[in-house]
Amino acid sequence: MIQQVEAFILAGGASRRMGTDKARLSLDGKLFIERIAEILHSVASRVVVVGHNFEDLGLRSISDIHPQWGALGGIHTALTNAHAEWALVTACDLPFVTSALFERLFKLRDKHEAVVPVQPDLIPQPLCAFYEVTPCLEHTIDLIDEGRRRPLDLLERVNTKWVNFVEVEDLPGAEKFFVNINTPEDYYDARQKGVAGD
Repeated sequence: MIQQVEAFILAGGASRRMGTDKARLSLDGKLFIERIAEILHSVASRVVVVGHNFEDLGLRSISDIHPQWGALGGIHTALTNAHAEWALVTACDLPFVTSALFERLFKLRDKHEAVVPVQPDLIPQPLCAFYEVTPCLEHTIDLIDEGRRRPLDLLERVNTKWVNFVEVEDLPGAEKFFVNINTPEDYYDARQKGVAGD
C-alpha cells in the first residue's frame, strides 16, 4: 500500500468559525496536523500539506493552485502534485482518523477510481478519501474549468466506491473517525472525548 499511495492534508481554509488555525489546535499535547501526519506516514510513501505552510513542523508544504476554490481546489492541488497511483486526501480537522481506517478503505478500492467513506448519518466524507490520480485529475481540471467547486461533483463523474459505515464500524475508534472540528464548541467536545487509539 505505501508504495502506491501519497497522502495530502488539506489545510488551506480560513478557519473563520474556529477563529484560529484548526490545524494547530492540539489534543493530548499533539497538534492536529502532527497527529494526522504521523498516521499518514504509516500508510503512505509521502505526506504533503496543501494550503498553509507547516515546514516549521518539519512537514512538506505546498500552496493551493486555486486558493479560493475550496475543497475541490485542494484536491486538484493534491492530484497535480501526486506521483503515486493513488492520493489519500484528508482534512486537517479530522483528528480521530486512524491508520486502520485508511488501510481498510484502500483494501476496498477494487476497480474503483475513488474510495469514500460514508458517515452513519449517510453524509459522505470526500476529505477522508482515496483518489486514483490519473482519472480524478482529468475530471477535476474539467470541473474547475466549468466553475464547479464541490468534491461531490468529482465523485459523481468517476467510478466511486461508497464505503458504508457498517464496513468500518468494527475498527477501534470508529465512532469518532468523522468528528469534524469547526467551532470552539467542537474543539471542547473533542478534548472531552480524548484521542482515538490506532
